[in-house]
Amino acid sequence: MEELDIPQYFLCPISLQIMKDPVTTVTGITYDRESIEMWLYTAEEEVVTATCPVTKQYLPKDIELLTPNHMLRRLIQAWCIVNAENGVDRIPTPKYPMDKSNVLRLIRQVNNSNNNSNNDQQVCVNALRKMDDLVSENEKNIKCMEEVGAIKAIIGFIVKSYKIGKLLIPGLEEALRIFHSIWNPSHEDHKNHVKDNHDLVKAILWILKNETKNSCHDNVIKTHAMMVLKDVIEVSTSNLLSGLDSEFFQKIVHTLRKNNKTYISQQATKAALQVLIDVCAWGRNKLKIIESGAIFELIELELTNPEKRVSELGFCLLANLCVLADGRAKFLEHAAGIALVTKRTLRISATIDDNAIQIFGLICKFSATKEVLLEMLRVGGVSKICMVMQANCEIHLKKKAREILRAHSHIWSNSPCIQILSFDKTIE
Repeated sequence: MEELDIPQYFLCPISLQIMKDPVTTVTGITYDRESIEMWLYTAEEEVVTATCPVTKQYLPKDIELLTPNHMLRRLIQAWCIVNAENGVDRIPTPKYPMDKSNVLRLIRQVNNSNNNSNNDQQVCVNALRKMDDLVSENEKNIKCMEEVGAIKAIIGFIVKSYKIGKLLIPGLEEALRIFHSIWNPSHEDHKNHVKDNHDLVKAILWILKNETKNSCHDNVIKTHAMMVLKDVIEVSTSNLLSGLDSEFFQKIVHTLRKNNKTYISQQATKAALQVLIDVCAWGRNKLKIIESGAIFELIELELTNPEKRVSELGFCLLANLCVLADGRAKFLEHAAGIALVTKRTLRISATIDDNAIQIFGLICKFSATKEVLLEMLRVGGVSKICMVMQANCEIHLKKKAREILRAHSHIWSNSPCIQILSFDKTIE
């Protein structure tokens, strides 16, 4: 490679390497796209122009003004092929970023799906598939779609699919995937389109409720739907969140059942748990979640030894639900509830420890029957609380553990299940 006589005009003036994607600036100088875009990107943010590295003239920072030099690229590719025997790798034809005009054309085609002709519907599906391909290629395409308002067209398509009522509508999977890919919660237009959009929430719930004969495709589309729902709920208004009905919670909780056909995926499980956590504080949602059977499903889910993040989210939700008397009652109804919290404490993460002690604290303060207290002692819960006092935990956690031990020391201190001297020393 070093012995070859490489034409000077094949080399980028910035990187001094053979150009893979030569582009010409408004100053007339050709650079490799990656090098000149990085040059423009690193220019001072507060100015709209940079300086051309070769001519020192002012250079607009708009990368859309970079013109692909197709002739030079073909010459470089031909030269590489001729010199392949000398160890020169062929340079592939680059994929150019989508410009705004092309994205707007695709959006118009998606919007035309409102027409019922088969031709318009096929054009819409093709447009969604092209958009899906684009967002998977690079961040530039995602940014372009964000700027031209693609999210509005995608929402419109999802809601229209729901109102038509046919789950196997072509393009629905792509639409959900595009939404999640280009979603930006800090973008005001994005938030305005979804924050009080009851139809969009109903559409997602409809997707989660329906089943198809193709279980593999079914799981994929429902996973995307749950991820979109998480995005929507994060920015929704109090009006929407407090108005969620029991059917909503029954369906979300239903998807947590891992040992039957309603289970979707680990990714969807995490999204579903986050949704339930986010809506807990609004209206009567905690009670609705409890009534939907969430506590039983959370304990059963945890018994399957899920990954760390699922456990953290599950314990966070359990702690939220145990604030209510109904939640504590359901928790204590499950034979494995106290034993499960005991087992997970000091074994997985500080987040789980925090929520586990919160659960124990709520149980011991408001539901501390003699039977419950003895159960905690029998399965090792009291010993674990003592260990929290001795472990390298946060001060507030140790304080909470001490409060629990002091509150029921008259029962636990006389038990042969724990060492009395150690227990007395711990609560001092």
